[in-house]
Amino acid sequence: MKKDEIAVVFPGQGAQRPGMGKDFCDNVPVCREVYEEASQAAGWDIAAMCFNDDQRLDLTEFTQPCILTTEIAIFRGLETLFGFSPTLFGGHSLGEFTALVAAGALPLSEAVRIVQIRGRLMQDAVPVGRGTMAAVISDNLDIEAVRLSLQDLPIDIANINSANQIVISGKADAMPEAEARLREALAKAGPFRFILLNVSAPFHSRFMSTIVEPFEEILRAVGKGIVQDKSVIVTSNFRGIFHSGLYEDLIYNLVSQLNHSVLWVDNMKTLASHTDTIYEVGPGRPLRDFFKTINITCTSITTLAAAEKTFKKSG
Repeated sequence: MKKDEIAVVFPGQGAQRPGMGKDFCDNVPVCREVYEEASQAAGWDIAAMCFNDDQRLDLTEFTQPCILTTEIAIFRGLETLFGFSPTLFGGHSLGEFTALVAAGALPLSEAVRIVQIRGRLMQDAVPVGRGTMAAVISDNLDIEAVRLSLQDLPIDIANINSANQIVISGKADAMPEAEARLREALAKAGPFRFILLNVSAPFHSRFMSTIVEPFEEILRAVGKGIVQDKSVIVTSNFRGIFHSGLYEDLIYNLVSQLNHSVLWVDNMKTLASHTDTIYEVGPGRPLRDFFKTINITCTSITTLAAAEKTFKKSG
């Protein structure tokens, strides 16, 4: 382990909140420039949607560019104000695209257009109300026991977030049966929680397979500025390890992320094998608690005040 390495991770969809990034935008010129560049790429005012109480912020095709833009704005603000210079990058689901931008592997303007189309495709893949997702929370989850319980149901494991939490994804009308089976299968492990998530589609499941081909076409057509070599310092949700640095691998991994499990535990372990200095940057801080389950301290920065406090201490 290299103690001088620093890693940064970015949360994905679900971390959004009204007002996110406004303190950075109001006080740091480079952050305003990020919102301006992203808005020009998207064709609408991303800052206005992030900073105001706009209900569209929770619609996937808007959520994704808003979160990515806010995370890059905060990240560049940290670079400018505090000399923040991580050497390793990771991101959860949508956050993997933020990580690629932060690492210099994907231009911001292209990433904004890509994730906006990605969000639209993901939303349109399944009619609203037909699919959903649920968090399964229990001590020391047995992933194989979960797979076995779900094997003949139209439900897949979407995220392996920690030893104590996974997310399942699939048809909404099958979720009650899934809950009953998992409650029985995991009864001996201790307390069990099953929480339906407020999402509009079954992400990271077989039901996203219909959009794999169109998304690959978009990724190749819009992502003209991809710098494949720089992806080697970014972890892949699909593989669980760092990207190889090969263009075709990068495309395949990002496309496969749509309809396969996000191997977040493996991503965390990969980063932790190189450093014990990890920061979470974004409008929310869901990843911090996941790192706790592998005994790694992850410092979350969601506001300018938090950044000033964090880096004043470390400085």
